[in-house]
Amino acid sequence: MHIDLVDRDRYATAGPPHDQFAWLRENSPVHWHEGEPGFWAVTRYEDVVHVSRHSDLFSSHRKLALFEELSEEQIALQRLMMLNQDPPEHTRRRSLVNRGFTPRTIGALEQHIRDICDDLLDKCSGEIDFVTEVAAPLPLYVICELLGAPVSDRDKLFAWSNRMIGSQDPDYASSPEEGSGAAMEVYAYANQLAAQRKANPQKDIVTKLLQPDENGETLDENEFDLFILLLVVAGNETTRNAASGGMLTLFEHPDQWDRLVAEPTLATTAADEIVRWVSPVNLFRRTSTKDQVLGGQPIKAGDKVVVFYGSANRDTSVFPNAEVFDVGRNPNPHIGFGGGGAHFCLGNHLAKLELRILFEQLARRHPHLRQSGPARRLRSNFISGIKELPVTLG
Repeated sequence: MHIDLVDRDRYATAGPPHDQFAWLRENSPVHWHEGEPGFWAVTRYEDVVHVSRHSDLFSSHRKLALFEELSEEQIALQRLMMLNQDPPEHTRRRSLVNRGFTPRTIGALEQHIRDICDDLLDKCSGEIDFVTEVAAPLPLYVICELLGAPVSDRDKLFAWSNRMIGSQDPDYASSPEEGSGAAMEVYAYANQLAAQRKANPQKDIVTKLLQPDENGETLDENEFDLFILLLVVAGNETTRNAASGGMLTLFEHPDQWDRLVAEPTLATTAADEIVRWVSPVNLFRRTSTKDQVLGGQPIKAGDKVVVFYGSANRDTSVFPNAEVFDVGRNPNPHIGFGGGGAHFCLGNHLAKLELRILFEQLARRHPHLRQSGPARRLRSNFISGIKELPVTLG
């Protein structure tokens, strides 16, 4: 079988290459993938989890966590972002930002998120684009709430996120430089927020993050700016694409939509199954820190290692009937929020809460919802994204 797991045009036209993933899991689970440079493609659940949980062996810091090759100057700047750090520096940074994402803090948002969903659905009628009118605004409203920013800022956050994540998609950006420009605009926005909260503290995550922790530690300006950047992108993209990908999946599996309509409380397990099935973040990159063996293959120090969550989440050794979409699947040990370890998604509870409430409200309020046009996918091998999904409410 011809293997190309990073062809963006394939992702744009057909979605993730699940046929190739399945072949690799069975025949070459740690596979040398040709490229410039070549890399080890890790596709089996057990191996993805191993890489994720051993930052000492597979570094996010040395060559960053994203797939693309960057200049040393770009790498030096991006290393300041929590996503691209290893313990112990990552541990210090995460302990500071964790204060804004405690279960209690997130749980307190439930009614607010329900109100947002109802407000969004109240404004919808007839035929709409599910992405721009439902899936995208939901996490943007929530991010504005977390930041204490006016809801009117959501359009700016949406545009910035699209330009950064979609730099290889002609609908969003003409070049990677466009993405870099968007990042600089987010930094300026973060600085403005910080100045406002220092002068006038509020009950929001920005104020909390600017205050010293119990040990007197604080985020410096660069750390704060980069965390806001991460929140704007990760807090938006994961939920947006899980929601739109989940809706498309339910259209493709009408029996599961009927189950959800009949029993809307299934939205709790449906949220996890949607994340497993869609795997909104397709891959992350690591760098081997020493000569070692993974999945029977000799990995050299400095080798590029890429884990594919979309493949691991359909590993039949872990998920019975893995190729079946089941809104009631339980247990569901998917790794759509990462394979554990230092970089397990900070906002996973928030994302699942948003998805649960959204699909519960959709099932209750629009049981006859139907797809009314073809979905358009994002041209990206990093984010499994939907750009457009026409639906008719019912």
